[in-house]
Amino acid sequence: MSRRPPLPAVPSLDPSVEEHLRPAVFKGKFDVTEFIGSVSEKLINQSKADSGPFDPKPFIRTFEAAVDKLIAVRKDVQAKTEQMEKGVRVSEREYSKKMADLNRGFEFSSNQTVGNSFSGMESKMNEVSSTAVRIGEQLESVHIERQRAQAAYDIIDFYNQFSKGDTQRLDEMRKEGRAGRRQVAVLLRRLSMVAKEVDLPNGDKTREAIEKYCEKFEKEMLNLFDRCYRKGDPKMMHHCAQTLLEFNGGASCVQVYVNQHDFFINNVRESKHNDDVLLWNTLPDPDANPPKSEVGLTELFSEIRGTVDTEAQIVKAVFPNPPVVMQVFLQRVFAQSIQQHMEQLLHRANTMSDLSYLRILQLVHVQASVLVEDLKAYELPAVSTRAPYEAGEIRRSIMSPTTTAGSGPSTTVSTMLETAMEELFVPYTEGQRYLERESRSLGALFAGLLTAFTRYHEKTQKGKSSVFDRVVNQLSAAAATTSTSGVSTTSAQAANAILRFGGMADRGQDKAGEEPVREEDGVLDIDLAEKMLKWHAEAIGRCVELTPANDVAKNTFALLRVLAEAIGTSYIEAAIETSMARAESADTKTEPNLQPLAILRAVDLICHLWQQYVNTALLPLASSSVTTRREMVVYNNQSVSRLEGGANHLTQRITDSIISWLSLQLTKQKKNDFKPRNDDLSFARVNTEPCVACCDTLEKVRDAAKGNLSGKNLEVFLTEVGVCFHSLLLEHLRKFPVSATGGLMLAKDIKMYQDTISSFGIPSLTERYEFLRQLGNVFLVRPDILKSYITENYLGRIDPILLKPYISLRSDYAQFEKGFIDADDGTTDRLAAEAKSSRFARLSVMMKDLEGIKLSDGISIPAMPSRSSFAIPRAFG
Repeated sequence: MSRRPPLPAVPSLDPSVEEHLRPAVFKGKFDVTEFIGSVSEKLINQSKADSGPFDPKPFIRTFEAAVDKLIAVRKDVQAKTEQMEKGVRVSEREYSKKMADLNRGFEFSSNQTVGNSFSGMESKMNEVSSTAVRIGEQLESVHIERQRAQAAYDIIDFYNQFSKGDTQRLDEMRKEGRAGRRQVAVLLRRLSMVAKEVDLPNGDKTREAIEKYCEKFEKEMLNLFDRCYRKGDPKMMHHCAQTLLEFNGGASCVQVYVNQHDFFINNVRESKHNDDVLLWNTLPDPDANPPKSEVGLTELFSEIRGTVDTEAQIVKAVFPNPPVVMQVFLQRVFAQSIQQHMEQLLHRANTMSDLSYLRILQLVHVQASVLVEDLKAYELPAVSTRAPYEAGEIRRSIMSPTTTAGSGPSTTVSTMLETAMEELFVPYTEGQRYLERESRSLGALFAGLLTAFTRYHEKTQKGKSSVFDRVVNQLSAAAATTSTSGVSTTSAQAANAILRFGGMADRGQDKAGEEPVREEDGVLDIDLAEKMLKWHAEAIGRCVELTPANDVAKNTFALLRVLAEAIGTSYIEAAIETSMARAESADTKTEPNLQPLAILRAVDLICHLWQQYVNTALLPLASSSVTTRREMVVYNNQSVSRLEGGANHLTQRITDSIISWLSLQLTKQKKNDFKPRNDDLSFARVNTEPCVACCDTLEKVRDAAKGNLSGKNLEVFLTEVGVCFHSLLLEHLRKFPVSATGGLMLAKDIKMYQDTISSFGIPSLTERYEFLRQLGNVFLVRPDILKSYITENYLGRIDPILLKPYISLRSDYAQFEKGFIDADDGTTDRLAAEAKSSRFARLSVMMKDLEGIKLSDGISIPAMPSRSSFAIPRAFG
């Protein structure tokens, strides 16, 4: 058996390398790169020093030896780890065994005994605690009694000294510094209270001495506060404020601080006026936008914001009761600085116009509201007004504490600011002041805007006599009568008084130098109505801004009445009444004036604009009050109904004048127009002159109506004109004999009437005039087919007795009259009698039967409307 060759000898390591292979090196944070660098550092230096080629053998030998060493170290570490783990396991077994023995021993012991022991210990601890609490309460009670006794002794002692005129002890305490002055302040406050209650022989003298000393002490502290204020010493100012707070509540100190503040002194001394020229020039102009700011007010509010921001820090550092001081300061700002500037602005605006006054009032209110919201950020926290020991001492004092300014603010700064804001505007908005001024301003603006319009319509309607005019004339005559002695009689004086107080003294007299009225002054203008609504919307905005939330609905209703009176009564109704007066006074023998249709169009547009404004802007503001909203809707609808009534009367009057003119044209029809002579001149005519005149008038009416009316209003108006003219034509055709050639002329006229009415674009009228055309054909058909013709189409649905007056006008009627009647199934007697009685029957009897005509496709001819119905949009209910 051969032997293994011996292992090569392990090369020895350098001591510096062995130093890096110790187990302690691998504890903690280990870096491989740093480790390799440390081991090969010496070899690298030797390699660099050798000038020959690089020799890796020293590195290889060193690293091989290092690896062998590390393997040996690892084996040692593993052996130690295994040995330590065995030791831990042995210790764990021993610990578990001991715990099991202890548990078995505890289970065998008396659980109740242990619990009783703990309960007994807890009871003893509670008894000790209760005893300690009772001892503490007794000690505190004894301490309180001692403090009371000491306080009573001090007060009696100082009172006796004051009765003897000795104040040396108090003087010495005052000179002891801050603590001494505070102690003197507390003693003087108590002595003042005792002096008021004590009734002794020398009590009055002693009380006077105490009061004089208190005044002296207060003046001294105020002077000290003032000196420190001027020097800028906040610590001493705080001491003075705290001392005066203990003395009398510190109100005098706060007043001195506020009164001597540079902000109020400068505002009193400097009455500077930065005149905003642009604002004051445009302020009275209702067409200009309301101002958003005023230079002087903006500068004042900016200064207030900066001052309050600075003062908040000073007040917090100086005064022990910063919220109270801040409230006093801000109250002074509102009551003096803001109110003074506001009064100057309002006084200047009041001399210009009510609108200027109201715009400035709104401007100040908006800016002041923003200022109040900004100042609410300076809500200072309440600070303890007395030191803890002093507070306890005072509570236990034999005297009841007085209510002082430092006892904590009753209101917060935010609440105070809201109150100051409200008080600032109360003189201008309380009660009905604002609403009356706003209503007066709107009324004046509307009256000024409608001056030329009102003057035009007053002069236009001047000739229209009424009962009121006759009464005024009688009163004027009575006022002019005098007795035989030349003195006015009693009745004349009474008439004069009625005329004077009724505003009728100068009625009917033109003002001297007055400009003549122009036709365009009396025309309804949409732009003018928009301007009125714009002014009213601005007033509503002010109302919402300046009126309490509970009164917004009520005030909005009041302003709605102002608007309705102006735009409804003074504007629209005046135009309708003037047009009505002109229509009534117009000559019926002249061509009708269709200009009032343009007025109806303007009425429709203005009312639509007005009602949209009411629905969009006014009614939502009354949503908080259901009753007020309902009253607004009722009032608005009543106003619109009144305008609708006037427009309906005007429309009916226009329709009557048109029908009268058409009737007049039909009366110009010549007796032989439809029984012409057989000459070239008669056949050369296309239509008769009355037909051409009527169709020209109808075309003018159509164009004017479509240019000024729309929707249902247009349809109703044209329908009534067409139906009334249809009735005129039915009556007209019964007056003229028609020959065979004249039937052609009549057919041409009826065709022209039909074409003209068809251009109205109303189906019901088209059906009526189709019936009229078929009725005209009875003069064209041959006698042998006439009977069958009148039993077909529309005519077949009419009682033949109603057609007899028209058929009898045929020139050849005498030739077939006997046969026509005999062929009528034995109704000759009835037809003859009824024909005679119906020859001059009223048109309404015929139309009553014609209303039930049904066409082949089921369309009925509508009944003639009793009158025109002009509709205006209303407010939503």
